[in-house]
Amino acid sequence: MPPTTSAMPATRPQTICLFTGTLAAFAGAERATATLANALAARGHRVHVLSLWGHTPVFALAPEVRHHALFAERVAFKHHYLPIVRDVRRFVKAHGIDVMIDVDPMLALYTLPATLGLPIRRIAWEHSTYASDLGRRARRWARALAARRYDAVVVLTDADRDAWQAHHPHARAQFVTLPNPLGIAAPAEPPSHDGARCVLAVGRLVPEKGFDRLIAAWAQIVTDSTANVTTDAATEIALNITASGGDATPVTGWQVRIVGDGPLRDALRSQAQALGVGDTVQLLPAVADIAQHYAQAAIYCLPSRRESFGLVLLEAQAYALPIAAFAADAGPRALLHDGIDSLIAADGDIDALSAALRRLIDDAPLRSRLGLAGYQHAQRFRPDAIAARWETLWQPSTASAEATS
Repeated sequence: MPPTTSAMPATRPQTICLFTGTLAAFAGAERATATLANALAARGHRVHVLSLWGHTPVFALAPEVRHHALFAERVAFKHHYLPIVRDVRRFVKAHGIDVMIDVDPMLALYTLPATLGLPIRRIAWEHSTYASDLGRRARRWARALAARRYDAVVVLTDADRDAWQAHHPHARAQFVTLPNPLGIAAPAEPPSHDGARCVLAVGRLVPEKGFDRLIAAWAQIVTDSTANVTTDAATEIALNITASGGDATPVTGWQVRIVGDGPLRDALRSQAQALGVGDTVQLLPAVADIAQHYAQAAIYCLPSRRESFGLVLLEAQAYALPIAAFAADAGPRALLHDGIDSLIAADGDIDALSAALRRLIDDAPLRSRLGLAGYQHAQRFRPDAIAARWETLWQPSTASAEATS
């Protein structure tokens, strides 16, 4: 990865539009969109963000970045398809857009017909793994359109780049691996977490984030019991709690803090109560200023079942937090280094995750060593460095060589 460059564009300034579903939601793709928009504007480009819905972004945009929304609230977009295509085309022509970045390849269904015949570079930005097509024919069709008709498709990991190439061997688009930029302002020096007694996890309260697995692992530490937790397709958590015998092993002063919104809040709270750890598990709402939670934590935990990239891992590393994780997908496997900046458990092994957390709780020097290594790793993902690599995508002669280096 090239070193961080100064905030100066490598090419002539472009007029860039990041086209997204919304910026009115607390999620990784939305944070990454705002971060990239700000970084490109800081490098001298004229940047617009066009949302399908939601006039008020939850993540701060630089004064130079102009935000627009087609609708105030979410609507049934299939019933507004032609007006959306018409309005996107008018927007692109009115603002003289040079580069259109679809924050989800699904948006190619609007962008491609809206920009036919216009001198514009089209880029699709994939935030999910290729395997996560959500069972939707429209998504598979949109990906095929982007592969055939776009200039580039940006993915988050080499594994997903390979998947796109395998599924679209005759694509026109260039498939490029570019990690998400660090979405929070990293401290200038590695912060100290002396005195902190918090295991932090951040994300949507949905099954794929695996917070039920974190609570089960935590219960083993606190109560010395075994909990088998499964989540069915209807997202209902069923608990099968089997006491292992022996005395409880309290962890004085420590707590788990899960920050996020979503449909499983009540189920997770019930699980914690059933396992006897309700008083040491906090479920807090999502906030734009997530940095405060990283600053107050001692350990970060990623219990996800699926994770396309894991931007929260970079954020935790930027705050010098050691990480205990399941590395269930290519994103975490690419970002984490077992025994160097994290302790990694085999996916789904609750005992192993519990042991990793317990080891970090008991060993302050280990926490400091892993946290420092993570802090150093996170510097490679500062927004200006990532924005400089995006600029290579509108340099056709050098994009292949530079963007994937």
